[in-house]
Amino acid sequence: MDILWQYQFRIILLGDSTVGKSSLLKRFTDGIYSDVADPTVGVDFYARSLDIEPGIKIKLQLWDTAGQERFRSITTSYYRNSVGGLLVFDLTNHKTFDHVREWHKEVSEHILPHNMVYILIGHKSDLNKDRKVTQDEAEQLAADMGIRYVETSAKCNSNVDRAFQLLSRDIYELMKMGQITTRDGWDGVKSGLTTRALYPGDEDIELEPREKSCNC
Repeated sequence: MDILWQYQFRIILLGDSTVGKSSLLKRFTDGIYSDVADPTVGVDFYARSLDIEPGIKIKLQLWDTAGQERFRSITTSYYRNSVGGLLVFDLTNHKTFDHVREWHKEVSEHILPHNMVYILIGHKSDLNKDRKVTQDEAEQLAADMGIRYVETSAKCNSNVDRAFQLLSRDIYELMKMGQITTRDGWDGVKSGLTTRALYPGDEDIELEPREKSCNC
């Protein structure tokens, strides 16, 4: 039986404008990096599949949110339908780090009584000489919030896949423990599809294009 994916997770990227959320997503989904990036207007969508463990494929639907205040009313409507969030700040801009708690608080309040699985991302680790946020500072903030911390660079393709894999695995482990479940009216986690279930007898038909994968 050709299994397209067992589960779909909706994950949202959060953080100030210019921290590099779009660059992370383009590197993760398409394996490309560009020094020039157009600012995100509202919300952009990306997708990629991961093999979380043997025989278990997870489809990630990734939402790239605009960091500017004027788009906040648009982006907040997407919080409730997300199961995971990457809180992204720029290691060379301390103000973006200072705003992480605000992003975390805003999202957490909007999704009550439910919770979201977070991971803290210190981006642009390749610009070490311009660094304004120490690793100790970032690790302490992550510890205070009870979440993981990973430093990434879309430009050098450092830890990009690892960040998404860690978040996806944390969500999957919570599902196995019964702490996250699919529920009516919520698209954060969806049960997967198989060709046999949808088209009995036509198991060789591919129902949708396979996700692009980064082989970097």
